Order: sequence, then structure tokens, then C-alpha cells
Amino acid sequence: MKKLIRYVGFTLLEVLVALSILAVAMAAAIRTGGASTQAAFELRSRTLAVWVAENHIATLRSTRQWPDSGESRGETDMGKEHFYWRQKVSSTPNPLFRRIDFEVGRTPPNEGNRLARLVTVLVRPR
Repeated sequence: MKKLIRYVGFTLLEVLVALSILAVAMAAAIRTGGASTQAAFELRSRTLAVWVAENHIATLRSTRQWPDSGESRGETDMGKEHFYWRQKVSSTPNPLFRRIDFEVGRTPPNEGNRLARLVTVLVRPR
């Protein structure tokens, strides 16, 4: 009588299916990691942009400046990033107050690239 030799293991087809499933799972994990990294970078940039706006408004308040109505633009660095800002000062019905719209972006300000926008009211210094 001949002995029947039986091999225990996976067939080539089973190995290929398992590898393809693993490749799809790894691709999804890498894509998710990349999206998380991009979201963290965007959140950091937006946080820094808010700080730029808050710093500028705090400077106006602490130096008791009374800016003229109109628009001004500038650039500043914060956290190793370069930002462009736009300040729009407008009068209010009460002459003792001025409204300030402050916008910050990565490129010169327009509506499409704004990272942060703060609106405040300044009181005329005495």
C-alpha cells in the first residue's frame, strides 16, 4: 500500500487573495494617516491665523489707537509661517465706536483663502 502524503498549508490562490486584502487595508490606513496629517496642519495654520488677528487687535486696544476708516493690509510671521492680513475699519451709528473686520490668510487677502476672521468694536480713547 502506498502512503498518501498530505500537505497542510495554503494554496497559491488563497495567499494571493489574502495579500490583496492586506494591500487594500494598508492603502486605506495610509490614506487615513495622510488625511489626519493634513487636517492637523490646517488646524495649526488656522490657530496661528487667529493669533495674528488677536495680537493685532490687542495692540490697537493696548496702545489706545483710533484708526481712520478705510482698509489697510500687511504681512506678518507667526510660528514659522507667513500670513497676509487685511483690516477694514468702518464707522458705526455711534461716533464713539469703530468696527474693525480683521482677516488673515496664507496669500494676499481675498474671500477664497481666508483662514481667520475676527470682528471687534473699538471705543474712542479719551
